[in-house]
Amino acid sequence: MEEKIIKHYSSFHNILLVGEGDFSFSLSLARAFGSAINMVATSLEDRASLAMKYTSAIRNLNELESLGCTILHEVDVYNINQHDYFKQHIFFDRIIFNFPHSGNFRHETQHWVIEEHKKLVSGFLGNAKYLLNVGGEIHITHKTAHPFSKWNIKNLAENERLSFVEEVSFSKYFYPGYQNKRGAGFKCNKSFPVGTCSTFKFSCLYYNFVP
Repeated sequence: MEEKIIKHYSSFHNILLVGEGDFSFSLSLARAFGSAINMVATSLEDRASLAMKYTSAIRNLNELESLGCTILHEVDVYNINQHDYFKQHIFFDRIIFNFPHSGNFRHETQHWVIEEHKKLVSGFLGNAKYLLNVGGEIHITHKTAHPFSKWNIKNLAENERLSFVEEVSFSKYFYPGYQNKRGAGFKCNKSFPVGTCSTFKFSCLYYNFVP
């Protein structure tokens, strides 16, 4: 079987995507690979809620499923490793969380809002690390300008005993068809300007984690 690659991701990788909006990022990878049998894509919302929030969600989900993607709804990043599906000892080469956000879009510069965002990222990292294959990586794509730089994602990962691999610039144009979406609010179906942003890559320092 021929390997197909889109940026940092290979058709040979087992890939987990969390916090998907309209699932257009997952679909971009699946289309590049020509298959999604090695992909699991999740959202916090159920299917009906996604249909109400995003005009393209159901169409994207249907295409992903036709390509063999496993879709899981109502998956909370704070306890993802405790989900019944992942208790089956399923591990991944890449775990992706694009533009994590706690849901408060109005007060981004406020200290308490920044702390909410950091709590979300830490919760994700603290659970996702249990789902990594040896040599696997966790990827977080995130704005790097102020005030988002105050999230200190590298420090959050270090606190979770994760090793920093590299930071690379991100553009959604690397992923044809991807439309970044807000996770909450009345404008959730609209894309937001990403500005300067990066994908931060982390790996496990140890592989003897005990949940």
